[in-house]
Amino acid sequence: MAAAKAEADKAAAAAAKESTVSSATTVIDTTKKSGEKKEEKKEEKKEEKVVDNSIAEFYPEVELFLSLLVLVWKMDTRQLPAAQVIADALLARLETFNRRTLDSLSAKVFFYYSRVYELLGSFETIRPKLFALYRTAALRHNNEGQVPLLNLLLRNYLAYNLYDQASKLVSNVEFNEAHAASNEIARHYYYQGRIMSVDPEKYSQAYEYLQQALRKAPSQGARGFRVTVLKLSVIVQLLMGDVPERSTFRQMGLITPLTPYMQLTQAVRFGDLVAFQSCVHDHHATFLKDKTLTLIQRLRNNVIKTGLRKINLSYSRISLKDIAQKLLLDSEEDAEFIVAKAIKEKIIDATIHHEEKYVTSNETIDVYSTKEPQEQFHLRTDFFLKIHRDAMKAMRYIPEAGRKKDDEDMKQKLKDEEDLAAALAEEDDFDDFY
Repeated sequence: MAAAKAEADKAAAAAAKESTVSSATTVIDTTKKSGEKKEEKKEEKKEEKVVDNSIAEFYPEVELFLSLLVLVWKMDTRQLPAAQVIADALLARLETFNRRTLDSLSAKVFFYYSRVYELLGSFETIRPKLFALYRTAALRHNNEGQVPLLNLLLRNYLAYNLYDQASKLVSNVEFNEAHAASNEIARHYYYQGRIMSVDPEKYSQAYEYLQQALRKAPSQGARGFRVTVLKLSVIVQLLMGDVPERSTFRQMGLITPLTPYMQLTQAVRFGDLVAFQSCVHDHHATFLKDKTLTLIQRLRNNVIKTGLRKINLSYSRISLKDIAQKLLLDSEEDAEFIVAKAIKEKIIDATIHHEEKYVTSNETIDVYSTKEPQEQFHLRTDFFLKIHRDAMKAMRYIPEAGRKKDDEDMKQKLKDEEDLAAALAEEDDFDDFY
């Protein structure tokens, strides 16, 4: 009995030991699992933080830039309806922000938004929207956005030949060149020249604006813009009574598109009305596409004046009937009216004999007895005075960096002079001591 009792005690002790070991292992397993769960939760929280940080770093500038790339791609692939939807959504998204970091991107958004509607043929419908955008840009001091919006409004008006409204807009709105890129300045000068080319009293101003547009245009590239400006510049120059240089039509890559205008220039230069009418008839579609046909039709009077001047130099006496035949006029009365007008405008120096119906040319003995030298001297004086004014304006204000450098140099110079004066004073004291 004693042995059985001892064996039972041993079994109970062994069972108790196993239970404590199993409980200990269970506790260890539960702690391990809880620790693993805590680590998993920490990792999940870290992943959530990473995701949140990536979303927070997705700035509006990046969003608008990527959307703009998609819009340009749609336009390049001629998916214009889809591009219109993207442009509307992009502009609506842009209007929700007022950040100065978006000013440069807003200029691009405005340009491509307008371009999409122009390609779709509904350019006129967004004119009120462009005005609203310009007003908002002015209130928010978005200088980089105001410049392209002004050019887009001018382009919108000129696309529908609304020259009067475009002229009023230019006269009432200031164009800030300080915040404009060179391409926007070139476009603005071209629009200015095109507006002023309609007014016969502003041909010289229009020509100056067109020349400035050519100077601001990039020397490499922008071939279409240079061709467009040169075409209008040639017409305005002919309307002024000047003849463009031959080198204008011989520029690399511009010979073919400027060939009709070179033929037109030759006809005006020689006063050949037949060649002029033939050129207008042959290239009527080209002139109509370039929107220069109305100005070219004004050149007919210049051709007649040039031909009349050549007749005046060639003949000392000629009948009105012969003048009408040479200038392809309808009747002698038209020839008499044109000759009288040319004499009044001092294009020719002649006398009309109404009863005999002929014209006699007056010989110019001394050119210095006329106003021609005075007019030429006046033009050259104005040219040099303008150069002098521009030079003085450029030298008037010293740049800030140069001004600081000059101040530092002046301070150093004064300091050197003071040191030199002190050294000389010490030498005088030393001589007096001895």
